[in-house]
Amino acid sequence: MENNAVFRTPQAIYYGRNAFEKVGKEAAAKGEKALIISDKVMESLCYVSECRDLLLKEKIESVIYLGVESEPTDIYVSEALELCMKEKCNVVISLGGGSCIDTAKAVAVVATNGAYIGDYMGGKRLVEHKPIPHISIPTTAGTGSEATDATIITNTSNDVKMMIKQPLFMPDVAIVDPLLTISSPKSVTAATGVDALSHAIEAYLSRRAQPMTDMLALSAIEKIVKNLKVSYEDGSNLVAREEMSIGSLQAGMAFTNASVCLVHGMSRPIGALFHVPHGISNAMLLPAVLDYSRDACVDRLADLAIFFNPNAIHLSKEESADLTVSSVKKLCLELDIPNLKGWGIDQADFKAAISKMAEDALTSGSPQNNPKVPTKQEIEELYHICFSYNFRAEKTIRH
Repeated sequence: MENNAVFRTPQAIYYGRNAFEKVGKEAAAKGEKALIISDKVMESLCYVSECRDLLLKEKIESVIYLGVESEPTDIYVSEALELCMKEKCNVVISLGGGSCIDTAKAVAVVATNGAYIGDYMGGKRLVEHKPIPHISIPTTAGTGSEATDATIITNTSNDVKMMIKQPLFMPDVAIVDPLLTISSPKSVTAATGVDALSHAIEAYLSRRAQPMTDMLALSAIEKIVKNLKVSYEDGSNLVAREEMSIGSLQAGMAFTNASVCLVHGMSRPIGALFHVPHGISNAMLLPAVLDYSRDACVDRLADLAIFFNPNAIHLSKEESADLTVSSVKKLCLELDIPNLKGWGIDQADFKAAISKMAEDALTSGSPQNNPKVPTKQEIEELYHICFSYNFRAEKTIRH
């Protein structure tokens, strides 16, 4: 646990039903012309047109970039940035999932600081000038990106997911409206929900955890465990959707200040090379990584058991830790989370990429925050295990 820590959040967070209506006034306080970064799904659901209407009520002009089609890439950043500069936009609004939000973070920074977005990876280049104001509006309950100071952008020249984290990547305003998540299909609800659970659990287990992040992580885990399956089975349940939105927000605030761990380190290379959505790849890895890490964090895993089963209060710490891990596996089964093989990844191609993925995972820095810090060989072994992982019973080898 960090003895001396910092805690960062957006300047303002609006959350709750109809919070979306705040976008116009917030944009008017920050600029005169907005670039809306979104995708075609959000356009088809009329969220983009609704956003434009809310802006027009405050006399804010807007232009739209709808090129985000999958996990964010440097190409999306370049295209959206070109439009931003051409149209002289002075406020950026992201509307969608984490891909839209991460793209907007990159655009907001590069617009005022220049260079290629990858130059900011690992602190090689620092953000020195204040970015264009960024208002983030998530439409899924999962990534928590609306409240983080990190962006994940794929370098299309080498298939590396660049994890770029600096304080000024943090959005200025987050608007979290659970009404926008009702349209999420079951598969997206499951993937983003387990993604949020991964954020909260890793924040709590992280070597960089601190009291502020612990508070948020525990609250997020409780909300997600109680409401994820309900949201998955009944997407119209607004109470569950609201709890998931708040849980995802809390998890985002927790992990941006405590950092994520091995799950995310291993997840990014899978997404970059095999184009598996981030939430799904996190969900695929979470049970096996928890099993691998268990012996180094028994006490903390035990703390979580009560959220899965109130009777855990009568169990020993060892039993409670095992209950947490087995409960995460059970939840993934109930949400129809596939393993890598079930997703359709070719086994030969996957095995051929394992060495590079392990190296990229370590380079990201996230595995070093894990309670049990893995070697490259152990990460490679985990990739082999996760390919055909059986959520029902299988355990990883503990060293």
